[in-house]
Amino acid sequence: MPVMCRRQFVAGAVALTALPAAAGPGSWLAVASQARALDQCHALVVQLGGIEVLSEVFRGPDISRTVPVKSVSKTIVAALTGAALDRGEIPSLDATLADVAPKLIPAGADPRVAAITMEQLVTMQAGLERTSGANYGGWISSSNWVANALMRPFLAEPGSRMLYSTGSIHVLGAVLSEVSGESLLTLARSRLGKPLGMDIPAWTRDPQGRYLGSNEMALSLRGMVRFGELYRLGGRWDGVQVLSADWVKRSLKPSTRSPFSELSYGYGWFLGRTGDDAYALARGYGGQIICVVPGLELTVAITSDPTRPARSAGYFGDLLQLIEREIIPTARRKAA
Repeated sequence: MPVMCRRQFVAGAVALTALPAAAGPGSWLAVASQARALDQCHALVVQLGGIEVLSEVFRGPDISRTVPVKSVSKTIVAALTGAALDRGEIPSLDATLADVAPKLIPAGADPRVAAITMEQLVTMQAGLERTSGANYGGWISSSNWVANALMRPFLAEPGSRMLYSTGSIHVLGAVLSEVSGESLLTLARSRLGKPLGMDIPAWTRDPQGRYLGSNEMALSLRGMVRFGELYRLGGRWDGVQVLSADWVKRSLKPSTRSPFSELSYGYGWFLGRTGDDAYALARGYGGQIICVVPGLELTVAITSDPTRPARSAGYFGDLLQLIEREIIPTARRKAA
């Protein structure tokens, strides 16, 4: 049985032991079988060397439809930060809130808020109490999401450690709107959607009308793959330098570490390694994943049930095993 490229496999459960030899361990069909067995997993696309080698919908929406990517939105906003830096709208990542968007700082905020840098926001090292997890509901129930995030107590000194917080990236999205004079939706569509040829529907806005900078965006699976390929290809797509190569390189270098998954974290990307291969992950609630392995010319997109959690010790751990123990080794063998 030849390797199937550029088409969707026929859905349906097939026991791994029942597959023919060419579809056994180490094949893309075996990868599909492993993914299908994960009942939260909706769909999977794998590209190797720019060629689609696996594309299957197990359950859920069609592959061409946009679906919620949850906190993959944070990685999108990180990319838009790089685009703003490339255009000089942000002078540097050392620029502070006071430097670039003083109007966002609420009256009565801790003086340290004004000194929070763009790098501390994009790496979620602002030091402020998190608005994610148990705090998320109260945060989105507030009358001003930016002010609420910036008025929270400091739990760490800015720049000292990662406190995963939806509010930090929402503040960053608000900064991008302030410095550009455009909504986050317009920025996402013009600076990423248009050059990559991917649809970005409008999504949730806060009480002030700002688009949520850290959650609820939607992309199609192939849009997710294109975004991953943009980073694999050093910021270049279809002959256009969409993001600077320097930004991409810096984004994929560790700046801090997640206390939950213990993966390193760069500018919007979780960073890991298996064997000799370094990989980068954009990760969203429920198991929405973009994985890029530059050394193998590999990009993977996974969508999952957005209503069910995907904890590091649960379903996200299963997805990480699928990537590290099945997808990456198969890509290695194909490359060899």
